[in-house]
Formats: sequence, structure tokens, C-alpha cells
Amino acid sequence: MKALIFPKFDLNTTSNRISTALLLVRLVMGVAFILHGYAKITNAFGWMGPDAPVPGALQALAALSEFGGGIALILGLLTPLASLGLIVTMAVAVFFHVSKGDPMVQGYEPALVYLALALLFFLAGPGRF
Repeated sequence: MKALIFPKFDLNTTSNRISTALLLVRLVMGVAFILHGYAKITNAFGWMGPDAPVPGALQALAALSEFGGGIALILGLLTPLASLGLIVTMAVAVFFHVSKGDPMVQGYEPALVYLALALLFFLAGPGRF
């Protein structure tokens, strides 16, 4: 079971170059998620509004995933677990944007990029730094 949650790949994350790159991306992504999630965490059960198709409890989980996941990415703690929460949150965001017919640019593009980066950290881990 542990191998499914925290997979091992042959990415040399002990390399200084790769670890530095992972650190920089983690910091930028972490700050972005903290800023993006802060507004949601202040109204965790209702940030989507009263007509939201998503129950308040799931809205709270998304807010916690973004805000807490951002902090975890910056610190490099529990990176695969934080990334898993962000993967689910961003996959749902992409789904909602696509189902509304939003264009890729300024629609679901940011969520898709964050989804890809969260997948990177889930598979590669935080790096050495």
C-alpha cells in the first residue's frame, strides 16, 4: 500500500540542479496556493456561493488542500500527501471549467498547469532541499 501512495521513481532528486529547480518551483507554487487558498479558507464552507453545486464540506476540503498544501510545499513536508490533495482539487477545477465551456486560456489553463505540477511533486517528491 505504501508503494501506491509514495511511489519510487528513478529521478535523481539528490542532484543539486534538480533539487534547486524543485525547490524554486515548490516555493512559487506554494506561495500561489497560499494566496489562492487564503480567501477560500476564510469562508471555507461557502466560498463558491449559495448556488454552488459542491457541498460545503467538500469546499472546505478544497480550501484546506490549497492553503495547507501551499504551506506544506514551501516547507517540503508531506509533499506527496499535499500534492495528492492538490491533484484532486485541481482535477475538479479543470472539470468545472471545461464543463462550463471555458476556453483554455484564462479558463482552465491555470488549474491544468497546477495539476501537472502537483503530479510532478507527487511522483518526484520535494527534492533534497
